[in-house]
Amino acid sequence: MDTIDSMPDQKFIFGGVQVVANQMDTMLERELKEHNLTTKQWLLTIVVQNIFDHDPTIKEVAKGMGSSHQNIKQVALKLEQKGFVVMEKDSHDARITRIKLTAAVDSFGQEILEKSERFTKNLFKNISAEEMAMTRSALEKLLINLEKMDQESK
Repeated sequence: MDTIDSMPDQKFIFGGVQVVANQMDTMLERELKEHNLTTKQWLLTIVVQNIFDHDPTIKEVAKGMGSSHQNIKQVALKLEQKGFVVMEKDSHDARITRIKLTAAVDSFGQEILEKSERFTKNLFKNISAEEMAMTRSALEKLLINLEKMDQESK
């Protein structure tokens, strides 16, 4: 049986990413519970707010989150019920639905900003700028590889 120290890097990174994701999800779910939000619902608002300079389509958000159109539609419907988003048909093509954030996202964002800044600061404590840049580069390559693997499997 491999110990962590003798485990090959690929195995450690693969498992480590899973463990980090699970732990982050658990901690975020705990924090967001008081706001009646799930991690996926919160992430959707973050993606829409930070990646797009327009009201994105469900398809665009799905790609940005690495999820399916149907999953994003379900998450967005829940957010719409809670007043965080409005789903509107595109003015030029009624087949397209756009996701628009409401003012509730801004007020929620201000409320949780301090907590999220503290969480992020603690999460990345003792990680140098060089390590951050290397990790970002590796994650970007992993995401590209996953996209290629997904396309090849279709």
